[in-house]
Amino acid sequence: MSLKQFRVRLFSFLSWMKRFFRENPGAVFVLGFEVVLVACAVLLVAGLASLAESLAVVGYFLLVAGVVVQLVWFVRGSRGGRVGE
Repeated sequence: MSLKQFRVRLFSFLSWMKRFFRENPGAVFVLGFEVVLVACAVLLVAGLASLAESLAVVGYFLLVAGVVVQLVWFVRGSRGGRVGE
């Protein structure tokens, strides 16, 4: 793959990500939850259970925030007729 092809694919991927996060604003929080969940697993394997537990609480709040934001976005969109477009 040439550098030009790589740039085109990277630009395409970043454009897709930008559209995805614009259409799904709660996804940022859910993605953050997934990163924190993996970090908790690594911390548990490393024997740092207390730190993993504290981080898991942060992850839980990220997940709740993501679901709430997505729900609000969905309800607002359904009132404006944007859902299903």
